Amino acid sequence: MHVLSIPTWVIHVSSVVEWIAAIWLIWRYAEVSGNLAWRSLSLGMLPALVSAMCACTWHFFDNPASLEWVVTVQAAMTVVGNCTLAIAGWWIWRSSNKSPQESGHQEPLNHD
Repeated sequence: MHVLSIPTWVIHVSSVVEWIAAIWLIWRYAEVSGNLAWRSLSLGMLPALVSAMCACTWHFFDNPASLEWVVTVQAAMTVVGNCTLAIAGWWIWRSSNKSPQESGHQEPLNHD
Protein backbone atom coordinates (compact mmCIF):
# COMPACT_ATOMS: atom_id res chain seq x y z
CA MET A 1 0.00 0.00 0.00
CA HIS A 2 3.06 2.22 0.18
CA VAL A 3 3.32 2.53 -3.63
CA LEU A 4 1.05 5.59 -3.65
CA SER A 5 1.28 8.67 -1.47
CA ILE A 6 -1.50 9.50 0.97
CA PRO A 7 -2.78 12.42 -1.15
CA THR A 8 -2.96 10.10 -4.17
CA TRP A 9 -4.90 7.54 -2.12
CA VAL A 10 -7.30 10.28 -1.02
CA ILE A 11 -7.91 11.14 -4.67
CA HIS A 12 -8.41 7.49 -5.65
CA VAL A 13 -10.83 6.71 -2.83
CA SER A 14 -12.76 9.97 -3.08
CA SER A 15 -13.16 9.47 -6.83
CA VAL A 16 -14.73 6.05 -6.24
CA VAL A 17 -17.03 7.47 -3.55
CA GLU A 18 -18.02 10.38 -5.81
CA TRP A 19 -18.76 8.00 -8.68
CA ILE A 20 -21.01 5.90 -6.42
CA ALA A 21 -22.79 9.08 -5.27
CA ALA A 22 -23.25 10.19 -8.89
CA ILE A 23 -24.75 6.82 -9.83
CA TRP A 24 -27.21 7.07 -6.96
CA LEU A 25 -28.11 10.73 -7.65
CA ILE A 26 -28.75 10.05 -11.34
CA TRP A 27 -30.94 7.07 -10.43
CA ARG A 28 -32.93 9.31 -8.07
CA TYR A 29 -33.19 11.99 -10.77
CA ALA A 30 -34.74 9.40 -13.07
CA GLU A 31 -37.36 8.62 -10.43
CA VAL A 32 -38.12 12.24 -9.56
CA SER A 33 -38.23 13.49 -13.15
CA GLY A 34 -40.24 10.53 -14.38
CA ASN A 35 -37.77 10.12 -17.27
CA LEU A 36 -36.59 6.59 -16.63
CA ALA A 37 -34.14 6.78 -19.55
CA TRP A 38 -31.75 8.38 -17.05
CA ARG A 39 -31.52 5.01 -15.29
CA SER A 40 -29.57 3.80 -18.30
CA LEU A 41 -26.87 6.32 -17.42
CA SER A 42 -26.64 4.97 -13.87
CA LEU A 43 -26.32 1.43 -15.18
CA GLY A 44 -23.86 2.56 -17.84
CA MET A 45 -21.63 4.00 -15.13
CA LEU A 46 -21.18 0.65 -13.37
CA PRO A 47 -18.40 -0.75 -15.62
CA ALA A 48 -16.37 2.43 -15.03
CA LEU A 49 -16.86 1.92 -11.30
CA VAL A 50 -15.53 -1.62 -11.61
CA SER A 51 -12.55 -0.23 -13.51
CA ALA A 52 -11.81 2.26 -10.74
CA MET A 53 -12.09 -0.44 -8.10
CA CYS A 54 -9.63 -2.59 -10.08
CA ALA A 55 -7.14 0.28 -10.06
CA CYS A 56 -7.51 0.71 -6.31
CA THR A 57 -7.10 -3.05 -5.77
CA TRP A 58 -3.98 -3.15 -7.93
CA HIS A 59 -2.38 -0.30 -5.99
CA PHE A 60 -3.55 -1.55 -2.59
CA PHE A 61 -1.52 -4.73 -3.04
CA ASP A 62 1.56 -2.80 -4.31
CA ASN A 63 1.13 -3.66 -7.99
CA PRO A 64 2.20 -7.34 -7.82
CA ALA A 65 2.84 -9.33 -10.99
CA SER A 66 0.44 -11.99 -9.71
CA LEU A 67 -2.43 -9.49 -10.06
CA GLU A 68 -1.64 -8.30 -13.58
CA TRP A 69 -4.96 -9.79 -14.67
CA VAL A 70 -6.62 -7.01 -12.63
CA VAL A 71 -5.03 -4.48 -14.98
CA THR A 72 -6.53 -6.36 -17.92
CA VAL A 73 -9.95 -6.33 -16.26
CA GLN A 74 -9.54 -2.61 -15.59
CA ALA A 75 -8.73 -1.92 -19.23
CA ALA A 76 -11.66 -4.03 -20.43
CA MET A 77 -14.07 -2.36 -18.03
CA THR A 78 -12.87 1.05 -19.19
CA VAL A 79 -13.70 0.14 -22.80
CA VAL A 80 -17.05 -1.41 -21.83
CA GLY A 81 -17.84 1.59 -19.62
CA ASN A 82 -17.09 4.07 -22.40
CA CYS A 83 -19.43 2.14 -24.70
CA THR A 84 -22.23 1.84 -22.14
CA LEU A 85 -21.98 5.54 -21.31
CA ALA A 86 -22.20 6.43 -25.00
CA ILE A 87 -25.24 4.18 -25.42
CA ALA A 88 -26.87 5.68 -22.32
CA GLY A 89 -26.28 9.20 -23.65
CA TRP A 90 -27.87 8.21 -26.94
CA TRP A 91 -30.81 6.63 -25.09
CA ILE A 92 -31.41 9.81 -23.06
CA TRP A 93 -31.11 11.97 -26.20
CA ARG A 94 -33.55 9.71 -28.04
CA SER A 95 -36.08 9.80 -25.22
CA SER A 96 -35.94 13.61 -25.07
CA ASN A 97 -36.60 13.94 -28.83
CA LYS A 98 -39.77 11.85 -28.95
CA SER A 99 -43.05 13.48 -29.86
CA PRO A 100 -45.68 13.70 -27.08
CA GLN A 101 -47.59 10.79 -28.67
CA GLU A 102 -44.50 8.54 -28.71
CA SER A 103 -43.48 9.35 -25.16
CA GLY A 104 -46.98 8.84 -23.75
CA HIS A 105 -47.40 12.47 -22.69
CA GLN A 106 -50.64 14.19 -23.54
CA GLU A 107 -51.14 17.86 -24.27
CA PRO A 108 -53.36 19.62 -21.72
CA LEU A 109 -56.86 20.29 -22.98
CA ASN A 110 -57.86 23.92 -23.51
CA HIS A 111 -61.45 24.49 -22.29
CA ASP A 112 -62.00 27.99 -23.69
